Amino acid sequence: MTEREEPAAATVAIHPLLRQAVLFFVAALVLIPLVATALGGFKSLGDLRVDPFGLPTSWEWRNYWDILAGARYWRQMGNSFVIAVLTVALTVTVSAMAAFVFVHVRFFGSAFLFNYLLLGLMFPAATAILPLFIKIRDLGLLDTYWGVVLPQVAFGLAASILLFRNYFRQLPAELIDAAAIDGCGYFGFFRYIVLPLSRPILATVAVITFVHSWNGYLLPLVVLNREALYPWPLGIMAFQGEYSTDWHLVLAFITLTVAPAVVMFFAAQRYIIAGLTTGSLKG
Repeated sequence: MTEREEPAAATVAIHPLLRQAVLFFVAALVLIPLVATALGGFKSLGDLRVDPFGLPTSWEWRNYWDILAGARYWRQMGNSFVIAVLTVALTVTVSAMAAFVFVHVRFFGSAFLFNYLLLGLMFPAATAILPLFIKIRDLGLLDTYWGVVLPQVAFGLAASILLFRNYFRQLPAELIDAAAIDGCGYFGFFRYIVLPLSRPILATVAVITFVHSWNGYLLPLVVLNREALYPWPLGIMAFQGEYSTDWHLVLAFITLTVAPAVVMFFAAQRYIIAGLTTGSLKG
C-alpha cells in the first residue's frame, strides 16, 4: 500500500465508528428522558427532588398502581383513543383519496390546488387557535369529540397528502393501463390495486397521525370543558394543586399514557421505514 492510499484507508475505517457514535448520541437523547421519566414514577416526591436521574432509593410501586386502579385514568385513555382513532380514520381516508386524484386524474388547476394544500404545512393549529375556537363554537361542536377531531384532520391533511402522493407516484403506470383494459374504473383501481400495494405508507400516515393526536394538548384544552371528555394530556392537571405538584405521580402517569403510542410505533416500525424510503425515491 502506498503512502497516498494509507490516509484514505484510515478515513474509510473511521466512518463506521463516527456513524455509530452519532447514532448512539441520538439514541441517548431519546432514551435518557424516557428512562428517567419511568424511574421517576417509582420514586417518592422527596427522592425525586434529591436525585431526579438516579435509581429510586425505595421502589414506590403504589404510584403506578394507584393510577391504574383509578377510573379517571381509564376514562381519559378511552377519550384519547376515541379521538385518535377517529382522527386517523378520517385523515387516512381523505388524504389517500386526494393524493390518488392528484397523481392519476388530470384536471385544470390541480397543481395550484396541490400547492395551496401544502401551505397548510406552514401553519400549525396554534397559530389559528382563536378563529378556530370561534368557528367550532359557531358549528356547535364545543365540548364534543368532533370539535377536536375535525381540526386535527384539517391540519394533518397537508403532510398526509404529500406522503401519499410521493408513494403513489412510485407505483408502475402500467397498472392503471391494465386495469382500464379490464374495465376497472378509478375507484376500483384505487380500492383493489392501489390500497393493497400501499400498506407501508398507510401504516406510516396512520402512526404519525395517531401519535400526533394522542399527544395533543392545546386543542382539547380550548375545546373541551367537561372533565368526562378530557384526554390524557389534560389529565395531568389532576395532580397539580394550588401550591404544589405531585411530580412523581405526573411522571408515572406520563409513562403509562405514552406507552401505547410507543408500542404502536415499534409494532409498525418496519412499515414506516418502508413507506418513508419508498416515497423518497422520486420528487
